[in-house]
Amino acid sequence: MTAAVPLRVAVIGSGPAAMYTVEHLLAARADVSVDVFERLFAPYGLVRYGVAPDHQKIKGVTRAFEPLLHDPRVRLFAAVDVGRDLAFGDLARRHHAVVAAAGARADRRMGIPGEDLPGSLPATAFVAWYNGHPDFTGLAIDLQRESAVVVGVGNVAIDVARILVLTPDELLRTDMPRYAIDALEAGRIREVHILGRRGPAQAAFTAPEWKELTTLAGAALRIDPAEAALDPASAAEVERSPDRTLARKVQLIQEIAAAPVPCRPRTIHLRFCVSPVELLPGPDGAVAAVRAVRNRLVASPAGGIAAEPAGEEETIPAGLVFRSVGYRGLPIPGLPFDERLGVIPNRAGRVIDPASGAPLPGRYVAGWLKRGPTGVIGTNKPDAAETVRCLLDDADAGRLPLPPDPDPASVETLLRARGVQWLDCSDWQRIDELERAAGAREGRPRIKFTALAAVLEALGRAAPAS
Repeated sequence: MTAAVPLRVAVIGSGPAAMYTVEHLLAARADVSVDVFERLFAPYGLVRYGVAPDHQKIKGVTRAFEPLLHDPRVRLFAAVDVGRDLAFGDLARRHHAVVAAAGARADRRMGIPGEDLPGSLPATAFVAWYNGHPDFTGLAIDLQRESAVVVGVGNVAIDVARILVLTPDELLRTDMPRYAIDALEAGRIREVHILGRRGPAQAAFTAPEWKELTTLAGAALRIDPAEAALDPASAAEVERSPDRTLARKVQLIQEIAAAPVPCRPRTIHLRFCVSPVELLPGPDGAVAAVRAVRNRLVASPAGGIAAEPAGEEETIPAGLVFRSVGYRGLPIPGLPFDERLGVIPNRAGRVIDPASGAPLPGRYVAGWLKRGPTGVIGTNKPDAAETVRCLLDDADAGRLPLPPDPDPASVETLLRARGVQWLDCSDWQRIDELERAAGAREGRPRIKFTALAAVLEALGRAAPAS
């Protein structure tokens, strides 16, 4: 790359993995030009649409991302869908390298009978709905049921359970859209059951996340002391673990289980060693109960602790069931995809040909599309650093393809020719200001736009012809 033709990189996505990729690129090279392509009208992906709306401190990570979008070496192309508005080849023609960092937008399935009954939903959809994701504002959720089941014991499962039982005062301190606040306020959920197939030692949630369940104004946390007890294999696993926070987490769970349960209008039941095996319909055809089996834990021959049915079953009444058993990446047309793992095949962030194992020049991946949906927001920073090191090593070694059309203006020319109305960084800055101002008038962090048409109207721009 030269001063006349800087290193041009396209980044697909604008969530944490994408923004950390941008950060590392800007820090490493002065002669870099980065184009960020975001499918939605607002950036920051998981932070805006995945982090719980009552976790404003975590959302504060965007303060570190904002200066990146304002860097003169960076251009934001929001409301541009790679795969619909632009093909992957369009990016490759105009950039030396393309980094896929679009996250994991789909959910994993439980694979049990009744999973598709009305009232059975992926937690990913519910999270997107209460966070104002434009694709999910019309999601039909019947909150007039009295009991809900959340399958899974990760942080997302804990978020879903907590959101279901927040009081009106707690809801109004969030950046949740008004339609979600109104629906939750009018809801009749009184019992929420969180089901984990293994025990406390294997639960994926972090201690701060589940401890919030003990501080809710309108809901009590109940844990069966027998389910909080460790089996011998798990006790040995905790003893061997170098992570001392694991032992503390188990201890806290057992202390909560042994403590008196406060009297509150709603109850969250945190269950261990329980797996759903079938969702049962009611007279209206919607889900009415979960048939579940008790598990025993055994040391797996492959290592770790496995759950196996113990032969004891129970039926849990539930008018809503949220599966929270993992996110899954979606393919990007033009890049290989591992359907089994839900990731783009790669080595250290270099996209590889699945047949030969050889790196595909100029193709890279970061974040959940690279490693699967694991870790927290901060995990994406070293992950992105690894990908950027590979990209820059390839640039220095002359292994990057030369784009036939490196002129930055050609991206905008192509979008205009296709009638795509994109939003840039100044547009996003104005949207952000409007959302914060609207929130301030109600004593809330922000009031989000949830539709592109409303955004364009606020910006004084006509909506594109359908």
